[in-house]
Amino acid sequence: MKKINNTSNKILFLFIAFIIYFLAWPVPIEPISWESPRDTRTDPEYSLNEKLKDIRIFWDNDGHTGPEDIVLKNNKIYVGYDSGVIMSNDGIFSNTKGRPLGMAFDSEENLIIADAVRGLISIDRNGEVKTLSTKSDSDNIPFKFVDDLDIANDGKIYFSDASGKYGYGSDRLELFEHTPNGRLLVYDPATKETTTLLNDLYFANGVALSTDESFVLVNETWMYRIQKYWLKGEKAGTSEVFIENLPGFPDNVSSNKEGIFWVALFNPRNNFVEMSSNKPFLRKIVLRLPELLQPQPIRHSFVLGLDESGKIVHNLQYQSNKAYSPITSVKQYENNLYFGSLTHPGWGKIKVPK
Repeated sequence: MKKINNTSNKILFLFIAFIIYFLAWPVPIEPISWESPRDTRTDPEYSLNEKLKDIRIFWDNDGHTGPEDIVLKNNKIYVGYDSGVIMSNDGIFSNTKGRPLGMAFDSEENLIIADAVRGLISIDRNGEVKTLSTKSDSDNIPFKFVDDLDIANDGKIYFSDASGKYGYGSDRLELFEHTPNGRLLVYDPATKETTTLLNDLYFANGVALSTDESFVLVNETWMYRIQKYWLKGEKAGTSEVFIENLPGFPDNVSSNKEGIFWVALFNPRNNFVEMSSNKPFLRKIVLRLPELLQPQPIRHSFVLGLDESGKIVHNLQYQSNKAYSPITSVKQYENNLYFGSLTHPGWGKIKVPK
């Protein structure tokens, strides 16, 4: 009987310790309550299809992972990996020693990179790396998670700082906390100064200029929406919502310079995120679970094409265990779409679906 009592006491102690851990163990977030907008996943304009079923995958056996973004220049492909390596058709072009995310070539054929760890950097034709900016000169706040960029014809570089609070790798913390810690910024190579254009963005992610460069878009991933910041005209210096209540988490965005914005959706909206939006204490509890037991993305390729008024003109998907996923960037070169991924080993390509 004494042995049974001892065993029962141990079980009770472990149970109490378990409860205390999940209710009181410190976590690095202070989640807020918010109301998730109406779930649009079943809306007709976002209906499931298999238009991305035939994505061809390249360079998936070269030992690298996470080709987040892709650029083409002089018939060469450049991709950036989670190791910091920048790879081209000729082999290793350079290494940022950080985490290259968004990329674009400037008019002098320097590869400009939004590096999540190192800030805004430039790589010349010889592969030499130079830091352009690590903080905003207008508010003196350092970057913590530089994410994506686009370059205007006058050389100015518009880019995002996804989280000024947690830094690179904080995606999950930002999602569970749901506070606006992101920024849209611009770097002027003529003055070498960086200016903050927009504050208080919910995980500022993809950035893309319109065809006439009258406005720039910035994705707010955890808010399912895209903001428009006016650069020219009567509204210059103001912002407005370009599109909201998307069926998934918008990652990067690009313009084909012919009136279409391509938006990569990291994943469709998540049932737990929807249900727990107004339950911050529950999100704290779930964050204490091992990451494998927390909500996970599904294998779902998802890309939207929008015209410059924000109307959906392309809905491209494929949900399968064989899907190229997650798609975190999409760019159009001629009649092909090129796809990048934060975690997949290879990059993808497909003809622009009709």
